[in-house]
Order: sequence, then C-alpha cells, then structure tokens
Amino acid sequence: MGRNAEAATIVAASTLAAFAVALVNFANGGSVDAQTGLTFLVFLLAFGTLFAAVRAFASRATPLLLPPVVALVGLGFFEIYRLDAARAGLQRWWMLIAAGVASLVLLLLSRGTTSILRRYRNLILVISIGLLLLPNLPSDWAFPLKGLEVNGSRLWIVLDLGFTRMQFQPAELAKLGMVIFFAAYLADHQKALREAHRRIGPLRLPEPRQLIPLLLAWGGSIVILVWQRDLGASLLMFAGFVLLLYAATGSAGYLFAGGLMTITGAATAAYLFDHVQRRVVAWLAPFEHYPDEGYQIVQGLFALGTGSLSGSGPGLGRPDLIPNASTDFIFAAVGEELGFAGTVAILAIYGLVVAVGFGISFRSRDTFRKLLAAGLTFVMAVQVFLIVGGVLRIVPLTGITLPFMSYGGSALVGNLVLVALLLRISHEEAA
Repeated sequence: MGRNAEAATIVAASTLAAFAVALVNFANGGSVDAQTGLTFLVFLLAFGTLFAAVRAFASRATPLLLPPVVALVGLGFFEIYRLDAARAGLQRWWMLIAAGVASLVLLLLSRGTTSILRRYRNLILVISIGLLLLPNLPSDWAFPLKGLEVNGSRLWIVLDLGFTRMQFQPAELAKLGMVIFFAAYLADHQKALREAHRRIGPLRLPEPRQLIPLLLAWGGSIVILVWQRDLGASLLMFAGFVLLLYAATGSAGYLFAGGLMTITGAATAAYLFDHVQRRVVAWLAPFEHYPDEGYQIVQGLFALGTGSLSGSGPGLGRPDLIPNASTDFIFAAVGEELGFAGTVAILAIYGLVVAVGFGISFRSRDTFRKLLAAGLTFVMAVQVFLIVGGVLRIVPLTGITLPFMSYGGSALVGNLVLVALLLRISHEEAA
C-alpha cells in the first residue's frame, strides 16, 4: 500500500463514519442532516491533518498503521453517536485535539530522532510520576487545576477557567512516559540483564542492582495507581512492564514470576477493595447477582446474544440498556448492532494494528527503538485483551476503555500519540 492508497483508505473510513451516522438517523426517523456532514468533515480534517504530518515528518513510515486506526475510531464514533449525541459532539472536538497533538509529536521528533527520548528518560520518568500524582490535587481549592474523584477512583484532573471546564485523565499520557523509560533503561542494561548470575530454583535472575532502579520506578507508579484506586491502569502497566522485560531478556522466568505476582496481587486486591470484590463476583456468577453486581455484564451478554450473526443494524438495537455502554462496554454495544460478524471484523482490525506494531519492532535495528515499539504495542494489545475479555467474561472487568473506540478524550489523545510514536520509529528504521 502506497501513500495514495493510504489517503484513499482514510477518506473511505471517514465516509463510513458519516454513513453510519446517517443510518442511525434513518433508524430514528430522521434523514441525512448536518450531523452527517459534520462527522465527515471532522474526520477528514482531523485525520487528514495527521496524514499530512506523516507525509511531512515521517514519510517513510509504514502506510499500514493509520488506516485501520481511523476505521476503529469511526466504528466507535457511530456507536457513541447512537448512544449519546451530546457525547458524540465532544468526541469530535477531542478527535481534532488528539490528531493535532499527535501531529505535534511528529513535528517535534522530526527535529532529531526518537533517541532524544532515550537521552531524557529520567526527566520523562519524573514527568510521568507527576502526571500520575495530579489527580490527588484538592478538589475544593481556588486554583483552576483541581483533582476529581469519580465512582470512588481519583483519576481525573479538571481545568476550570470559569468560562470553560475540561476534564482529563493524565494516566493516559503517563503510561506512555513509563513505557519510554522502561524501554530506555532496558536498552542500556540489556546485556547485564541477559547475563544472569543468580539462580533461584529453575529461575535465572540478574544481579539485584540491575533491577532495583527499574523496580523502584515500576513500584512507585503502581503504588500511586492503587492508592488512587485505578486498578485497571495498574494491571495494564504491570503487564506491559513484564512483557517488555521478557522482550529485552528473552527469559521466560520473568513471565512466570510476573504471572505469580499478578495472581497474588489480584487476590490481595479482591480481599482489600470492595469494588474489586464486586467485579470478581460479577465475573464468576453474573446471573446469580443480576440485580446488582452482575447487571452490567449480563446486559452486555444479552446485547451480544441479541446481535446474533449480522446484528440488529445501526440504531435499531437497545445498547442504551447497558450501563456505561459508550465507555467500558462499547464492544458489546457494537456487537449488538453489527453482530458477530462486526465484532470479528473489529478484532481483525485490532489484530492488524498489533501485527503492524510488532512488525515495526522486529524490523528495528536500534535496541531502544525495538523495545519502545514493542512496549507501545504490548500496552495497546493488553488493553484490548482486558476490556474485550471483561465483556466476554474471560477475565474480570478492569474499568479501562477500548483503545480508539470508547468515548473519552484523554484516552484518544494518548492512543493517537502512541500511533505517532510507532509511525516515527517506522520512518527512522526505514532510512
């Protein structure tokens, strides 16, 4: 696929999003209106700008990454519009902001290479931890930037300027910063970590002094996230950390130890936190607890069952009966209206994005870029697994959102910046 085909695919995805909005209008007794045209224009402007930035600042990047991402955003947007037109309007604004931020990242990295991220890894770590701490700001002080607690979790910051109010989840950017730090540290100490000098049973481990800085950085971020009751993000960051450590060393012992720590941590969290206990109950016995803990997951299963093979059609289902359908359960909502065929297509698109990400990593000659591309792809893939697995009852619900598809501006910004980083790595390795 060349750049012209890439551009045509982006236009086609934008047209698909606008067409889906029109179908929702038809299902509700309406017609093609300004919302249809506005959707097409916003998609074209947002992703056209990002495509232009790729042409200008990452011209040798793979053309296989951006089109499936735009398709996922389009599929998610139609369902958000179907569920809540007001949220869809906000999501359009966030598309423009996210595409602008991703384009800015490409511009800034074009002044040098991604190696500058490796050079400033400690500064990036400090900034990332600072972002994780921001939601702990007082919510009642006079400063415009405040912390915000939602559903018992303190994950949000609010910028209140009087005439406007904007919410943002800083962990979405912090997780990218942590991946950059981990990749840079592992690239610098890869040889020492591979040459294990200690043996504990069947496990071969490096000297503790090689792991202590890494464990401190990881442990600090996990403590902050657990303190803020963002257990989904803490699990995501831990899984990404373990997988990246395995990618850097090739030692399966890290996967084994990570699995044991995950099981231990999950059991401890279920014992200490009431909301984690409720999620475990909903996972194990949702139908027995249908009126309370199991209601959301059962409604999601009903929606998927109602969708059958080809779905009820855009705008013709009842995904509004699923709590938090536009965020946690957008996969089930889309499954009801597009059916099993639609969900398989979505998983195939995610599979393509993940395959392209790992392809960028495998082709990279520079160790840091190889690990950074792998880490970014791991984080995205684990996030998709956790939310889709939660909807399908493979794993308990974690409260995180589906990349590119779920409603949420901060998540969209973070995920498009992730895409921009992968595109820039692809460009540099093609030189």
